[in-house]
Amino acid sequence: MADTPPKTVRCPRCTTPAPWQGNPFRPFCSEKCRMVDLGRWAEEEYRVAAEKVDPEQLNNLIPFPEK
Repeated sequence: MADTPPKTVRCPRCTTPAPWQGNPFRPFCSEKCRMVDLGRWAEEEYRVAAEKVDPEQLNNLIPFPEK
């Protein structure tokens, strides 16, 4: 049986090839890339696309407890 090379993936931040198996930072190549990505989410540089919702529609969806 032929030896197969370990699977590698490209880091989503810097595109450096990184091993998948045994990589504690996967899918990133390093802790630095992982932390930079986390920081970008925290600073809201990345956003998940969504439609604008009318606040009145939200009031109709979320039951508020009586006070």
